[in-house]
Amino acid sequence: MSCAEKGSADSATTPSRSALEGIRVLDFSHALAGPYCTLLLSDYGAKIYKLEAAGGGDMGRGWGPPFAGGIASVFLGLNRGKRGISIDLKHPEGLDLCLRLIDRMDVLVENFRPGSMDRLGLGYDAVHRRNPRLVYCSISGYGQNGPSRDEAAMDLVVQSSSGLLSITGTKEGESVRCGYGVTDVTAGLFAVIGILLALRARESTGRGQFVDVSMLDGMISTMSSNYMSFLGSDIVPQPMGTAFPTVVPYRVFQTRDRALAIAVGSEKLWMAFCRALERPDLEAHPDYLSNAARIRHRDALEELLAGIFRQRPVAEWLERLQSAGVPCSLVRNFREVAEHPQSAVREMFPLIDHPTVGRHRVTGTPVKLSDTPGHPTSPAPLLGEHTRCTLRELLALDESTLNDLAARRVVLEPGTS
Repeated sequence: MSCAEKGSADSATTPSRSALEGIRVLDFSHALAGPYCTLLLSDYGAKIYKLEAAGGGDMGRGWGPPFAGGIASVFLGLNRGKRGISIDLKHPEGLDLCLRLIDRMDVLVENFRPGSMDRLGLGYDAVHRRNPRLVYCSISGYGQNGPSRDEAAMDLVVQSSSGLLSITGTKEGESVRCGYGVTDVTAGLFAVIGILLALRARESTGRGQFVDVSMLDGMISTMSSNYMSFLGSDIVPQPMGTAFPTVVPYRVFQTRDRALAIAVGSEKLWMAFCRALERPDLEAHPDYLSNAARIRHRDALEELLAGIFRQRPVAEWLERLQSAGVPCSLVRNFREVAEHPQSAVREMFPLIDHPTVGRHRVTGTPVKLSDTPGHPTSPAPLLGEHTRCTLRELLALDESTLNDLAARRVVLEPGTS
């Protein structure tokens, strides 16, 4: 048995080169933020060795229903392209195996609470002495220092602590969680950026470094425009539904049959918008001559527009507005997005084969590179699926040693728990 990839994406143009070819990543992460980071690294060619504990592994394996072949669909999507290994880190031999694997790695990713890896003997200082070239990325709720360092954090909690929940909701004041794990995914994206920055720096220095990614920091950064409005005005923003504080009109309106989102972000677009509505009186109205004026008269204008949009079906409004170059969209549901021809052309829902689940769709790669494109490769691993072949190939362990380690449960292979 080798660590060759099992299963494949449904693509006839699998590239021969990858942007991160030759980069090895030891992935201790679980749940969402870390696995999303290593998913992206995998799609662009890095070899990800996903290390899970016995007794169930990554908590994401249980995030269902839905399940496919006994595996949570969420886990299948977040962990495709990775090699699954399972080692008992509480066993001295298991810890030694892990440290020997770290010696062969370029990157380590973990998203435990700060201090957890130190207690295992796998903290940055300990492993940096062994492998000075290692880029060590820690993702946490609040970072590695500060008074909130040791607080438990998950997406909803950080949506709240970062201020996001205070501006996301209805005008009546009801808080509404962002519909996806935005703080986790944002942290995963910043982790990828940090890892790539550190790898680039290593080309010059020959040394790795510690990458400290905080979910809180990521959200403050991505809300820069919101925070700059606050810092410039000292006015604490409030929930506005789908509206936007500094642009009008910019929100969802209900048409005769469906909801429609529009974004009129410039005076040129305002004029085009008024022409598409066949309302020259709005274009010339003194209360609406500039975006600043429209913000001052937001309530009156939005009430007027709501009445206009309810007069026609959404298809007619889409044709009028798109012909005029006004940004707009039907408020699509997930099925409509997954079945849309734009998603197909961009290969955002490719098919992949799994040895037990069978053929299923996953999400595609978001960044299109002309020379070294990313692509889904192998399916999500079974728990411990590649333990044996990884230890054979990277540490040159023979079959007798591997059999002994498995028998004593220092390592886990599929079919055991």
